Amino acid sequence: MRIPRIYHPSQIELDTPFELDADAANHVGRVLRMTAEQELALFCGDGFDYQTVITNVTKKHVEVVAKNKISVQNESPLSIHLAQGISRGDKMDFTIQKSVELGITDITPIFTERCGVKLKGERLDKKHQQWQKIAIAACEQSGRAFVPTIHRPIEFKEFIEQKTEQLKLNLHPRASISVSSLTMPETGVRFVIGPEGGLNDQEIEAANSAGYQDILMGPRILRTETAALTLLTALQVKFGDLA
Repeated sequence: MRIPRIYHPSQIELDTPFELDADAANHVGRVLRMTAEQELALFCGDGFDYQTVITNVTKKHVEVVAKNKISVQNESPLSIHLAQGISRGDKMDFTIQKSVELGITDITPIFTERCGVKLKGERLDKKHQQWQKIAIAACEQSGRAFVPTIHRPIEFKEFIEQKTEQLKLNLHPRASISVSSLTMPETGVRFVIGPEGGLNDQEIEAANSAGYQDILMGPRILRTETAALTLLTALQVKFGDLA
């Protein structure tokens, strides 16, 4: 049987028994119906997978002990930060999930003029927590041992005004340069993708004034979730670890 791989939110010490958190314990004990002496693979975001053995299972608690740890070497050499205009329905969830699989380092959801999603207060907090959980689940599936950060959603203007040494890009259907013309960004890349309606002219101009370079991804207009993943893939092929 395939050994389940699960995220643990705290530091893991070898040969020291500890309990899984409530969500993981429920999944292991009630969903997977695992029992004592069975093996689990855990990771906590420190770059290692921990080979663990279940020592005790009750209805609400699962105790394990880590016997060994293995360095996971599957992170891209390219740091990539996506600023994604918040989209409707499950499009945002899909973009986060697939971006993590493709090796994203950071994602900042952004509110733009044409953003049709209104979030604030408790709803915003819950949505932010949901997006981070989606990123964790994508790491569990894809084998990543570092968890990308899903930053708290902010306004578009606040994001583009952040100080950074990264190469700054903005996907634009009328741009004249493409990924193939870029040179290796030693400090990484950050790029902006608008929501379903795209960025408006004022936002594009503001991004240009903040040092964002317009970039073209072919002759066709891409949906917001397609655009983010296409540019991320192109950057990983040219500068990262996708062949």
